[in-house]
Amino acid sequence: MAPDSFSVTANGAGRRLCCALFLIPLLTFSTGCLFRIGPDYKTAPATLSKDWMEKGDKGLKTGAADYRTWWAAFNDPVLDGLVNKAYAENLSLRAAGTRVLQARAQLGVAVGKWFPQTQQAVASFEKDRLSPATPQGMSAPSLNRTQCSIGGQASWEVDFWGKFSRGIESADAALMASVADYDNTLVTLTADVASTYVSIRTIEKRLEIARSNVRVQEGSLKIAEERFAGGTTSERDVQQAKTVLASTQADIPSLETQLQQSQNLLSILLGAAPHDMAGLIGTSIARIPEPPKEVAVGIPADLLRRRPDVRSAEYKAAAQCAQIGIAKADLLPAFSLTGNFGYAASNVGPYQLSDMWHASSRAGAMGPSFQWNILNYGRIINNVRVQDARFQEAMLTYQNAVLQAQREVEDALVSFVNSQRRAACLERSVAAAKRSLDLATIQYQQGMTDFTTVLTAEQGLLEQQNNLATTQGDISQNLVTIYRALGGGWEIREGKDFVPASVQEEMKKRTYWGGLLKHEAYASETGEKKAPPVRLPDL
Repeated sequence: MAPDSFSVTANGAGRRLCCALFLIPLLTFSTGCLFRIGPDYKTAPATLSKDWMEKGDKGLKTGAADYRTWWAAFNDPVLDGLVNKAYAENLSLRAAGTRVLQARAQLGVAVGKWFPQTQQAVASFEKDRLSPATPQGMSAPSLNRTQCSIGGQASWEVDFWGKFSRGIESADAALMASVADYDNTLVTLTADVASTYVSIRTIEKRLEIARSNVRVQEGSLKIAEERFAGGTTSERDVQQAKTVLASTQADIPSLETQLQQSQNLLSILLGAAPHDMAGLIGTSIARIPEPPKEVAVGIPADLLRRRPDVRSAEYKAAAQCAQIGIAKADLLPAFSLTGNFGYAASNVGPYQLSDMWHASSRAGAMGPSFQWNILNYGRIINNVRVQDARFQEAMLTYQNAVLQAQREVEDALVSFVNSQRRAACLERSVAAAKRSLDLATIQYQQGMTDFTTVLTAEQGLLEQQNNLATTQGDISQNLVTIYRALGGGWEIREGKDFVPASVQEEMKKRTYWGGLLKHEAYASETGEKKAPPVRLPDL
């Protein structure tokens, strides 16, 4: 009686257990998951200054501003056109756009794991012959046998502990991090184009100064030669004049080299091989782009929402936080539901292959199961620790990114303010140097001073003019650095695809992408968010 009683009890318990395990997938499917193991992401505290240290300067304003097209502040149509062309053609930006597509596809993979992981249609056909000299052949009604079957099978590890929903959460945050990385690439690109353009105009200005001074020094040489021919001075004046003239002429090839190299860099930024840039930037000497009289820099807190690299660091921390929950789920049993269904028939005995489609030929099995890695806790718990340490690293990286962003802005602001002060002093210096050269030349012609005074005045004028041109370029360069540090410029991609139509067509020829190549597929990722939400598939 004991065995029979035990059997009844075991069968009853088994039926109850089977029913309970069968309800788990249904409950999980309707609610997302029963339990959500692991920490939920919370934004790490970031150290922010209340105001910029240079806020007292009259040229800086802390009011809100639109940095969407910050380069328009220079009021230079050529620069506007270069930035637009770089946005459309730059290859590094296109590569960043494809990384967004990769992350979007990875999110689709993560969502797919939330549903039955194995869903297969299967079929088989087998024809064999048994040997009559074997026990199987001697007892078989027929030595020739044909068998076929068709059906389907599925296996579903249910998201009981939230492992797969955490995977979706991680992939979703990784997608938004890739969008932020794309934005950061765009910020860098617009700043690089503007910086290179300012460098080109600055070098052009220095070339103009050098050539102008060559003309002045050629005139001084002519005066020295005339006075030497007239016997009123020695040959030393002539040789000194030639020395200064040749030194100034030697600066021109060096500046021309710098100019060509800057133009080559600009070509690459525009997605083209190095070529003659005259058609884009013009052949005549243009002015160095001048900054506006007032620059709106906002407040440090604005960096959290506007700097793409800061947003990327936060999203990466959120993605890693979800990995902790995925690792912890391995500490607990995994519940699965497996099943198969189909039709099978054989020509053995009274049956025929045509009987396969009869109701009596159907076959199938279904049942729950669970798996628990009870002897691998050392490996699993250490993997949890690895993920937790990586999360802590990501949090610290985010906090450091906030600090670095503030430092970059502060550095650019102090450089911008002080370069303006330096330029004001150099303008007075250049004016004085010009007047000094004029007086020295007149006095030398009249024999009131030696030629060394003229040469010193010429060298002083060239030096001060070069310093002024370089500083004027520095002012504009520092303003570009300010806008780069403030994270401006990425907004121009809003409402646009991450890769251009030509790249989309090329990718469509290889792979079916559905609607993932269009901007609409990323609408929820391109807005301003503090912390990424968890998005489960629509049921």
